[in-house]
Amino acid sequence: MTQQKDSLFGPLKDVRVIELGQLLAGPFCGQLMGDFGAEVIKVEQPGSGDPLRTWGQEIVDGQSLWWPVVARNKKSITLNLRVREGQDIVRELIKKADILIENFRPGTMEKWGLGYEELKKINPGLIMVRVSGYGQTGPYAKKSGYGSIGEAMGGLRYVVGDPTTPPSRMGISIGDELAAVFACIGALMALYNREKTGLGQMVDSAIYEAVLAMMESLITEYVETKYIRERSGAVLANVAPSNVYPTKDNMMVLIAANQDTVFKRLCAAMDQPELFDDPRYATHHARGERQEELDELITTWTLTFTTDDLQTRLDQFGIPQGKIYRAPDMLEDPHFQAREAIVKVNHPLFKKLAMQNVVPKLSGTPGQIKWAGPTLGQHNDEIYRELLGMAENIVKDFEDRGII
Repeated sequence: MTQQKDSLFGPLKDVRVIELGQLLAGPFCGQLMGDFGAEVIKVEQPGSGDPLRTWGQEIVDGQSLWWPVVARNKKSITLNLRVREGQDIVRELIKKADILIENFRPGTMEKWGLGYEELKKINPGLIMVRVSGYGQTGPYAKKSGYGSIGEAMGGLRYVVGDPTTPPSRMGISIGDELAAVFACIGALMALYNREKTGLGQMVDSAIYEAVLAMMESLITEYVETKYIRERSGAVLANVAPSNVYPTKDNMMVLIAANQDTVFKRLCAAMDQPELFDDPRYATHHARGERQEELDELITTWTLTFTTDDLQTRLDQFGIPQGKIYRAPDMLEDPHFQAREAIVKVNHPLFKKLAMQNVVPKLSGTPGQIKWAGPTLGQHNDEIYRELLGMAENIVKDFEDRGII
């Protein structure tokens, strides 16, 4: 592993990552590594940087509110990868790196002379993480592949939403993020293997396959029974009771009581213990067959309570329940506060910028957020002059020519 001079933290504190990707699928993988201490050197196009710098709901002084989160703990350098000099600099960085992350269309890195076969000659221990829509091989490999397309192809879009409407999206870029999570897992497994063999390898994370991996028994159900899962709105077909239920004060509470023992406790909470012995509701399959009927019974009951009183009663009987949270609810919740699920990070424009904390929590080597997303090229001097030892006149020449 590489050694760094900074104040270090986390289990990846001696790992150096070069991030060449942009937008979300590659950079979210880099964020996860940076959260746990890796030195993540993010390479951006001179003058413009990662397009995510200008994405998001609101822009303040040209600064995206998405960028400070996904680029947290990273070091930004500018480098033109499309010219020979820029590609040569990447090769110098690779000599000092453990992991390379890229999410360009397959073939792009090879066009630049930066494919895995070339780079492993420079650094046999390099782990090259490649995130793409369809993977590095196969007939679709070189097609354009965004996260939304991977969600559709992997089966997620078809089952999300109300059955009376066209397929919906999740409201977040879940396909990109799933591919990034699997890419990170693959990189960590490759690091573990390198400890034993000394050799790196390539990690090929396809968005559609990452989505497919989350689809439970969808494929198996079809092959064996010809059953095709359909959109089911707020419920999961044949799993009951598990739905959102209205309260007397016009709010909604999600109640998940589909397991036999939990349903028995719900019947007791409703003062209707006889429901559990009723053959129509006594088993998981029976409840699934009468999902709508059971939901109507529970709705009649929940409408007699205010939200607070309903939650109190459900908690008394040990029944999983919760309101449908939005950002304001999360910020006010005492459990979020007690576990520091949301933290405030220093930022030159926003002073204290709220964002989600690092997960999961490690007892011995926890991660942390040391800084929000950096300004474009903020770490050029540190990386080019100090890490790579470039002479002042060379750096100045590259800057003048737009290479860095």
